Amino acid sequence: MSSGIFKEPFSRRGVLRAGVASAAAAGVGGLASACSSGSSSSSASNVLNVLVFTDQASADKLSKVAAPFEKAHPGMKVKFTGISGTDWNDFFSKLLTQIAAGNAPDIASVATEGLQLFAAKGLAEPLDDYVKRDASQLKSYFADVHPALIEAMMYQGHLYELPTDFNAGNMFYSTSLFDKAGVGRPADDWTKDDFYDIATKIARKGGSAVPYNWVVRLWGSWTSWMYANGGNLLTEGKWDGGDWLWNTFYPNDPAAAGRKGGWRWGDPTANSAPVVESLDYMIQLQKEGLSAKPDVGGGATLQGLFASNKIGMSVGGGFWAGGLHNAGMKTGSFDVQYFPKWRSQRHLFGAGGYGILKSSKNKDLAWEFVKSLVSAKNLDVLMPGNTTTFPRKSMMTAERYSTTGPKNWHVFYDTLTKFPETAPIPAPPYYQAMAIALNKRTTEAMSSGKAKAALDGLQSDLETAMKTG
Repeated sequence: MSSGIFKEPFSRRGVLRAGVASAAAAGVGGLASACSSGSSSSSASNVLNVLVFTDQASADKLSKVAAPFEKAHPGMKVKFTGISGTDWNDFFSKLLTQIAAGNAPDIASVATEGLQLFAAKGLAEPLDDYVKRDASQLKSYFADVHPALIEAMMYQGHLYELPTDFNAGNMFYSTSLFDKAGVGRPADDWTKDDFYDIATKIARKGGSAVPYNWVVRLWGSWTSWMYANGGNLLTEGKWDGGDWLWNTFYPNDPAAAGRKGGWRWGDPTANSAPVVESLDYMIQLQKEGLSAKPDVGGGATLQGLFASNKIGMSVGGGFWAGGLHNAGMKTGSFDVQYFPKWRSQRHLFGAGGYGILKSSKNKDLAWEFVKSLVSAKNLDVLMPGNTTTFPRKSMMTAERYSTTGPKNWHVFYDTLTKFPETAPIPAPPYYQAMAIALNKRTTEAMSSGKAKAALDGLQSDLETAMKTG
């Protein structure tokens, strides 16, 4: 859920807050026709316009990744435009507005939350033919990237992005608060009961620190407990297709077994027993003083409190490594472990990449540039300072994390390799409506203490969103 580069380390890739999402959803209806008209800001054939989720000052620094491309294509220029915002909802809203106005970029950074939206509305160009043509050039990339990340970038059998980063929902913890409570690092296979025991010990020590905290959103929220409990908000399925990709790049990889053409999100299951039980557990923790009342948002407040040693444990991804370091936390003052086991130890994740707009008049050159971005050298430029998790496993090294921590940095990528059930967050084409409803109903449940009633409402919300699209 972090895609793109962020000047502000607390920015979170994967959450579309309610703030602007409704406006974006309302404007989506006419976007397909706006794109099909062929209007584009890239009418000048010598300019590739790339829209990224960051401020303009940070976007300007990306010229370093464009230099080799421009040298290889004399007369061609790459222009980066940054769109800043609280979270991905702001970015998508502004991007959709540009597209509707006929000012679509050639390329845009798009995270899991928006991939099916852009594909379903006919805004994104499938990459299948390009990847097939350049398979020999891309073999080293695919060999270095876990197939779960590739499948997350597919929709209805087509590949729309090459992953440039991802973040899984792991558990960060304060080593000083653990030491104070007399507990050590949890075992890799720690359980929900182990978590509860640790939280209770932290609470007994008193002070202003809360044992556990979280944010109301889809990625890494109470939904991490939902995944561990065997639940989901939507029925899980897979689109057919994609055999050409799996046979070409992952023919003998057990991790590719059962992969198809992308996640197919079916009927809502928001009020099913595992989901209700998971949200009920959050209510229980809050009532017992083991968890604070959660904020709605992108996670800046949460990371700030953690960096101030006010939180014992919280869900975080690889982007927390750089974020906490930049916030002043010293190496060794925090660490990370896999999310605890409930009925399973399944994790959720979100990924990011760069998609080519169907309206682009420079699709072939846009592909050449997108292809260049997934080199290790360019990924370093795109996401510096451990503010995300790289999709290329070879880039995950002890040397890289020696400057920021955490000590057990291997957890970030091993979440994919050691827990084969780990899957992307549910992100159907109507994701924005789903995110709004989830935030509203979660807040309702935490205020009323009635998870079932709130999730019955969420079930109705999602059923309506699914029908209206």
